[in-house]
Amino acid sequence: MKRHWFTRPVILTLALCALPLALGVSCAPNEAAADKIVVAVTILPQAEFVEAVGGDKVSVAVMIPPGASPHSYEPTPAQMTELAQAMIYAKVGSGIEFELAWMDDLIALNEEMLVVDCAQGVELRAMTDDHDHEHDATDPEHEPEEAGHEHTGFDPHIWMSPRNAQIMVQNIASGLIQVDPASRAYYEQSRDTYLEKLTRLDQGIRDSLSGVENRVFMVYHPSFGYFADRYDLTMLPVEAEGKEPTPAGLQHVIEQAKEHNIRVVFAEPQFNPKSAGVIADAIDGQVILIDPLARDYIANLDAILDKLVLAME
Repeated sequence: MKRHWFTRPVILTLALCALPLALGVSCAPNEAAADKIVVAVTILPQAEFVEAVGGDKVSVAVMIPPGASPHSYEPTPAQMTELAQAMIYAKVGSGIEFELAWMDDLIALNEEMLVVDCAQGVELRAMTDDHDHEHDATDPEHEPEEAGHEHTGFDPHIWMSPRNAQIMVQNIASGLIQVDPASRAYYEQSRDTYLEKLTRLDQGIRDSLSGVENRVFMVYHPSFGYFADRYDLTMLPVEAEGKEPTPAGLQHVIEQAKEHNIRVVFAEPQFNPKSAGVIADAIDGQVILIDPLARDYIANLDAILDKLVLAME
C-alpha cells in the first residue's frame, strides 16, 4: 500500500496526542452526540444499517469517506482520535484491505469499544472464478489509485447482496443490544422493520430481473460478485486482483463483451475508468457509473438495478 507523507507511526502519535482533547472538554458536535452511542463503521452502506437499527440513539462515524476506496484508504489523525468516543466498531469483517491493514491499530486506540463482525454468518465466495484474463501488475498509470488492493481468497464485497445485508444488520443489532440492553425492544423493532425493507428489496430485484435473458454484465472492479450470485447473473470484471489488464488481456475483455452482446461497461467512481472507456469505445458502447459504496443502501441498489436491467436488455 502506498504511504502518504504521514506514516503509520505519525498517524498513531498524532491520534494519541489528541486523545485528551477528544476525552476532555468537548466541542459543539461532541456535545450534541453526548447522549448517543457512537458507532464507528468502515464503509458508508453500514452507516444506513446502523442508523436504521439505532435511530436517534446512535451517532455514526464512517472511516472510508465518499469517493475513497476501502482497498487503499488510510485513516486521518482526526478519524483515529474520533474513535476514542466510539462504543462500537462494526467492521465489515470479510477481508477488506482497510481493515486488514488498520483494524489492530484502531482497536489499540480504544480497547474498550465492542468490535462487531458484520460478516459473522455470511457465506464468503471465492474471487478466483471471476477472472480469466491477464493483468499488468506494473502499469505505472494504474499504481497511484489502486496499488495494494489485491483480491486474493474471498470476495470482501459482502454487502452487495441484500440477503447478506440482512445478516450484517442482525449482527449490528446484537452489538447495540449488548452495549445498551435497556433499549433491546427498541433495537429489535427497528431491526425487524429494516429487515422487512431488505426482504422487499431482494424480492423486487428478483422480480425485475426475471424477464432478462442476457444475464451477463461487465464492470470495471469486481464488486458485484455476491449480487450476481444471488440473482443468477454473470459478472465479467475488467480488473482482477487490483491490476489493469495488459493489452492482450484488454483485447480478451473486448472479445468477451462482443461475445455477450454487451454495450455498457459499468465503472465505480472509486477507480480510474480509463480501461472501461477503452472497452466501451471498442464495442461502440458507453461507460455508466454505479457506486457499490453509496450511503443510501436501498435506494442505491434500486438505482443500480435499473441501470443493469437496461444494459442487459
